[in-house]
Amino acid sequence: MNISRKQFGTLSDGSDVFLFTLDAGDLRFSVSEFGAAWTSLVVPSRKTGSADILLGFSTFEGYIHNGPSFGVTVGRFANRIGGAAFSLGGKTRNLYKNDGNNTLHGGRVGFSKKLWKGEGYTDRGGVFVRFELFSPDGDEGYPGNLRAAATYGLTGSNEVTALYEAWVDEACPVNMTNHAYYNLAGEGTVLSHEVTLFASRYVEPGADLIPTGRLLPVEKSPFDFRTPKTIGADFEAACGGNPGAVGTGYDHCFVLDAYAENDKKPAPCAEVRDSGSGRSLKVSTTQPGLQFYSGNFLTGVPGKAGSIYGKNAGFCLETQHFPDSPNKDGFPSAVFGPDRDYREESVFSLDF
Repeated sequence: MNISRKQFGTLSDGSDVFLFTLDAGDLRFSVSEFGAAWTSLVVPSRKTGSADILLGFSTFEGYIHNGPSFGVTVGRFANRIGGAAFSLGGKTRNLYKNDGNNTLHGGRVGFSKKLWKGEGYTDRGGVFVRFELFSPDGDEGYPGNLRAAATYGLTGSNEVTALYEAWVDEACPVNMTNHAYYNLAGEGTVLSHEVTLFASRYVEPGADLIPTGRLLPVEKSPFDFRTPKTIGADFEAACGGNPGAVGTGYDHCFVLDAYAENDKKPAPCAEVRDSGSGRSLKVSTTQPGLQFYSGNFLTGVPGKAGSIYGKNAGFCLETQHFPDSPNKDGFPSAVFGPDRDYREESVFSLDF
């Protein structure tokens, strides 16, 4: 097992940005201090050889202008908040509108666009990097002084681990996740990837993908992944009969069957397999929801080593609280601090 650190780039204010590379088991995993972003995950294959299964950029400059949010750590609140506002303690908090009338992934300059401070270490049979960030009271409209930590690691069992923590001195919505885009084949579309989601319900999206508040059964719908099926199997139905249109496809939060608010051990939530490479990914989490996104808004994005990422070039499995939770009383509470600390874990297990 090994961990290395090198300069990745320099920000416009002169701050140096470092890249950490972790080696453990058969995997190599790189993460950047800017956006606490996953930049590379090299996985072997008995059929096709090693490949980087994460979409992203070959240079630091790409992550400065990272429109698709490849690999970044998202906060204070991942996903959307309707109307870019919420009420808490009798006070309305107005947020930055960066997604139509809504706020998305923390606002104009969320955690994904900030410089985190990273420190690498070895512990319990793995190699890890702990990233820390301070978000002051009023940052992007959110209340309270917040300290955040995102710890990412590799184990000798070919697992990528993710631990999200936050401490805030005033009640505030907190919802952290990582926005990695995967392609288990390494390139091409992911429509032939076979997916299983351990979810009997999903969060019904309304206008602008803001939840209606209803949790609908997946049974007899394109959103039923309880038994393995390819992403493309019901894609046309999921797209309303127009699969070629930009933005159409899967971009839904699934209600995880194994979630229990008082049980803080990661439980299985998803499995993905690519038959061509033989690679598979299993995900476990403590979070109540899983945003499954099929790369619908990718339209000719220049990527690694000359790659051009088109629609469905990657998929996301974002473990998180439900979108718009601050405005939905029936959803699991995403309000934390000062007497309720935020702590969520996810584990991504690779086989090949």
